[in-house]
Amino acid sequence: MKSFTGVRGAAGAASLACLLLAAPLAAEAAADPALPGEVVIKLRTGADLAGLLASHQLSRVDQFGKRPIYRLRIEGATSVSTKVSALRADARVEFAEPNFVAQTPEARRRNVVWAVGGSSSAAATQWASFALRLADAHAVSRGAGVRVAVLDTGVDTAHSELRGRLDRGFDFVDFDTDPREEGSTANAGFGHGTHVAGLVAQAAPQARIVPIRVLDAEGAGNLWVLAEALLYAVDPDGDPATNDGAHVINLSVGTTRPTRLLNTAVELATCSDDDEDEAADDYSDPGFKDDETRCNLRGGAVVIAAAGNSGSVTERQYPAAEHAEGALAVTATAQGPRLASFSNTGSWVQIAAPGEHIVSTVPGSRWGVWSGTSLAAPLAAGVAALVRSANPDWKPVDVTKRILERSAMLCGTALRQVDALAAVQDFVPPDTACR
Repeated sequence: MKSFTGVRGAAGAASLACLLLAAPLAAEAAADPALPGEVVIKLRTGADLAGLLASHQLSRVDQFGKRPIYRLRIEGATSVSTKVSALRADARVEFAEPNFVAQTPEARRRNVVWAVGGSSSAAATQWASFALRLADAHAVSRGAGVRVAVLDTGVDTAHSELRGRLDRGFDFVDFDTDPREEGSTANAGFGHGTHVAGLVAQAAPQARIVPIRVLDAEGAGNLWVLAEALLYAVDPDGDPATNDGAHVINLSVGTTRPTRLLNTAVELATCSDDDEDEAADDYSDPGFKDDETRCNLRGGAVVIAAAGNSGSVTERQYPAAEHAEGALAVTATAQGPRLASFSNTGSWVQIAAPGEHIVSTVPGSRWGVWSGTSLAAPLAAGVAALVRSANPDWKPVDVTKRILERSAMLCGTALRQVDALAAVQDFVPPDTACR
């Protein structure tokens, strides 16, 4: 494992590219298209940038902190695919790829994003809380001392259930320090981030939540901004010596396209250069020095990512499918205990958590019911916060290993469900009685 965070760069335009994962899809989504006229590259050394821009007719839009990773604009009429092919043939380039685009499932499939209903007491006593054994786990750990970053549509910072639990965050859509949700119920993604944050608060009531807005009210954003926000989450002030970063990051977002940019961002956030699908990345450029310093001082953050709602065994959602050390791909369960019908599955999915008919916070200090792997992820993220709080010196891979090894059996599948009590007390739960 290599030690590595990153300094926040400019967010750029809020062009569409992240797939919001709540409310089940009726069918598999089409592969995400590319944003016209843009490419993302990583150079072997940043010193080659000026020459590369000149020889390939490109201009710089943004840089990924100090790292030799750039968002570039194509000058002229050359297509993205042609430009990417030319860049990949250039020995100065480690990777080149489009900046992928996607719509939210809600925007494609439905107008109503959540059903109003529930309350604080209903949330505390809902089936998901019992399935995870949260009340018993809270007798051992409540998440004190842990920061959980929620990268999403923002949060209703005035919600009565969330006030006093939020740390300062950031808005990468409007690029300011106010990560509140914007829009109304007419927008497909409105309320998603608040619902997700409320579930983190339910699972880890003493953890601090860091709201980071990366998606607009329609539940859309671009992969460059998501990658920037990941590294902002682990080093908000850009000083690797300052202990201000998140210990857990929740990503109820994704894309159907595997990208080296997102893979790199997850590896840097978790302080891991070990995944199942790629050769080791080169982090020798001086631009990665801050990442190395931060990781040597404190290690990385656990990254929890939703697996998607297509009910598919073949579709993969990224970054959930990256399989970096210290990250977990989470799908959703229904009561039973069984997998929810909309849950993506496959060998890349590592664990499940409750995600059907889940009560949590929605804007306006209200409560609502929603379904999706987006809601399973923050419950798992909250449990990761409980484990990390009880074991503050652990690395991300230690936390994910504990959650996986102390999980509960599900009926009708080899996948297992998060068990908060078993994870914090370190025991293997008894087998579930299945009919």
